[in-house]
Amino acid sequence: MKTTIEEIDSKYVVTLEGEMDTVAATEVEEVLKPLYTSNGKDVIIDCTGLEYIASSGLRILISILKGAKAGGSRVVLQNMNDDIKSVFKLTGFINIFEVI
Repeated sequence: MKTTIEEIDSKYVVTLEGEMDTVAATEVEEVLKPLYTSNGKDVIIDCTGLEYIASSGLRILISILKGAKAGGSRVVLQNMNDDIKSVFKLTGFINIFEVI
């Protein structure tokens, strides 16, 4: 699993690539922990390369969303493939996140 964060135009842009299974989620959480307090900056999560997400990965994204909303920021998920989008629909997360 490859996870990167860049700051572009006063936004955090996160790129997720690979499978965010339970083992990978631990590493991903360490990389993304700074986004739990996004300091008023919006967070864009690019899921183009995300192939799989486990419940532990969903928990990480919810934690980012809670922190961002508390600071007045938005979290936008973009470029989800049909399998990932299906997971978000089944869990109801599609209604919680802004998805483009």
